[in-house]
Amino acid sequence: MAGKKLKFRSIFISDVHLGFKGCQAEALLHFLHSVETEYLFLVGDIVDFWSLQRTPYWPQLHTNVIRSILGKAKHNTQVIYIPGNHDDVMREYIGYTFGNVRICRDYIHNTVEGKRLLVTHGDEFDLIVKHSRFLASIGSIAYGSLLRLNHCVNALRRLAGLSYWSLAAYIKGKVKNAVDYIGSYEAALANLAAEEGVDGVVCGHIHHAGMRQIGDTLYCNDGDWVESCSALVEHKDGKLELLHWVNEFEHSTVAQLEELIDLHRAA
Repeated sequence: MAGKKLKFRSIFISDVHLGFKGCQAEALLHFLHSVETEYLFLVGDIVDFWSLQRTPYWPQLHTNVIRSILGKAKHNTQVIYIPGNHDDVMREYIGYTFGNVRICRDYIHNTVEGKRLLVTHGDEFDLIVKHSRFLASIGSIAYGSLLRLNHCVNALRRLAGLSYWSLAAYIKGKVKNAVDYIGSYEAALANLAAEEGVDGVVCGHIHHAGMRQIGDTLYCNDGDWVESCSALVEHKDGKLELLHWVNEFEHSTVAQLEELIDLHRAA
């Protein structure tokens, strides 16, 4: 059932939130097993230590994600880990390398086309996170409740034969304060890139995948693996693209089930 792997020069993923019940680890595993890359950037909030402190949760699938990443690091993939706010304990180890995984505060990545991209999680531009971890924690709990509702909605959609749809993303797009917040966040990251003299910025944190030009700066947010299941990729020719993997994963799962049924019937 294994198909040909997609080959990229670079992959950027963030906001996986291993240790949180909303993490779509199975979809991420499917993605990691479907790709080969020279560079793999882990752009923060890979492990959700905030959630683990509240409710210990660590299924085998989450261990398998870690193993898959370490396996790539062992076999010719340069893995760069940039901690975020939910895994900020890892910032104590910036400058160290564990299992071929380099831990960096941020990173300047040079694309094939010669563009210089600043890679950073982006939480330092979130005033709530920066100035009040308590309020950020409350927000995280509320977000978890919204994701549980999102899971129920999509379970019903699957029964109806409909594709994945993010309730959380829909609400973000409709609530003015959320829209304003996202716009301010994007502008702040673009300004940072301009101050650093680079061509663009790659970030995560706000769980809102996007790629657009802001002035002279290319803004890229690789999204997350609790809602959108998205990744930013650099192709071998230097082209940047956002991949949304949730439908790829669902279609693959359906195809595999159909294949198993056909094999069973033929037996």
